[in-house]
Amino acid sequence: MGATTDKIKGNWNIIKGKLKQQYGDLTDDDLKYTEGKEDELLGRLQTKIGKSKEEIKSFIDNA
Repeated sequence: MGATTDKIKGNWNIIKGKLKQQYGDLTDDDLKYTEGKEDELLGRLQTKIGKSKEEIKSFIDNA
């Protein structure tokens, strides 16, 4: 997951804003990021927005 993880670490506030625009029902709790817990974050997003982990990674990588 290297590139996605790096992108999350470096640009989380920007990505979080884009995710909120795209998926208006996401809450701050859904988008809470803790370094080292990227998989947990992706799993939470996957459950909440109904997209696959690969789709979410692609969205983040292209944000």
